[in-house]
Amino acid sequence: MEGGKLIIFSAPSGSGKTTIVRHLLKQKELNLAFSVSATSRPRRGKEINKEHYYFMSVSEFKQHIKNEDFLEWEEVYRDNFYGTLKSEVERLWAEGKNVIFDIDVVGGLRIKRKFPKETLAVFVKPPSVDELKIRLKKRSTESDDKINMRIAKASVELATAPQFDKVIKNYDLDTALQEAHSLVADFVGVSKEK
Repeated sequence: MEGGKLIIFSAPSGSGKTTIVRHLLKQKELNLAFSVSATSRPRRGKEINKEHYYFMSVSEFKQHIKNEDFLEWEEVYRDNFYGTLKSEVERLWAEGKNVIFDIDVVGGLRIKRKFPKETLAVFVKPPSVDELKIRLKKRSTESDDKINMRIAKASVELATAPQFDKVIKNYDLDTALQEAHSLVADFVGVSKEK
């Protein structure tokens, strides 16, 4: 596999990484395309197959693992698999795009290890674990048990921040968006002027 740049945004759930990635995708000069992950978890709300995720059954996901179709994959929660299909990255590179990921910390670090020179790995740090819990509750998409699982996982994920190339502290969204744009623009070699 070879092609453009890979830009990874990882963080505990509720840190704001998805908001940052969506903002960056709108910045045409960065020439970014979003890598749609595969998952075995059920759809939430109005999620659309092949737009938000490649939704598949646990058995389909395991078959892709067996076939070595993934650049990286992980069982994030029991029978909830997430992964990046090699074919997805190859498709975007063939379009001449730099690929941006909104991905969990383990998957992000695996990609960074496989493509150290081509990858910018950014960790988005929330103001606090308490703030994360508030943000997750506001979403109203998951049960209290699921939220508590995500909060417990967040402590482990926060400890991985030093392994990333850059850490953005998302205490103020506008500042975080500007910092993310600057980092990505530098990495892909475009002017910081908007």
